[in-house]
Amino acid sequence: MAVRPVRIYGDPVLRQKSAIVTEFDDSLRSLVADLYDTMEAYNGVGLAANQVGVAQRVFVVDVPQEDGSRERFAVVNPVLEKREGHEKGEEGCLSMPGITEDVVRALSLRLKAVDEFGKPIDRRVEGYLARAIQHEADHVDGVLFTDRLSIVRRQLLRRTLDALSRGEIPESYHPERGEGKKS
Repeated sequence: MAVRPVRIYGDPVLRQKSAIVTEFDDSLRSLVADLYDTMEAYNGVGLAANQVGVAQRVFVVDVPQEDGSRERFAVVNPVLEKREGHEKGEEGCLSMPGITEDVVRALSLRLKAVDEFGKPIDRRVEGYLARAIQHEADHVDGVLFTDRLSIVRRQLLRRTLDALSRGEIPESYHPERGEGKKS
């Protein structure tokens, strides 16, 4: 399919609450294929549609598991329920290159959604996969991981975030060379 440019912090689409998907057609499946291609090109583990400028409740994940396998699937119209436990862990975002911070997330949760074909997803997820799903579900609600930081931490990041919103991308961020950051 195609690698699309990832929208960077400051782009208004990243703050939009995305629309519910009602059409499960070739257009949606093409978007999902592009999300996978883009996520891979930027070396991510997750990518939401609004990160490529499409305000729809769609994201993809490709998360490594402890046994060496990968959890790779598309999520449409996510609903997160029954969050349990809490864990602080490092997160980054393709839309905020160069920024990583510790964020508190639920250890496990129930994911209810559908895939790109409209087939129901209803499963319990935990660990790194649960973290990635929460991060991407936040994206489709217009929430960024930095919103989950303390006010003090956000203030310390203000200059960097302002620079990103002006289009100043860190020199170390080169997706074409596979040096992108996380989800």
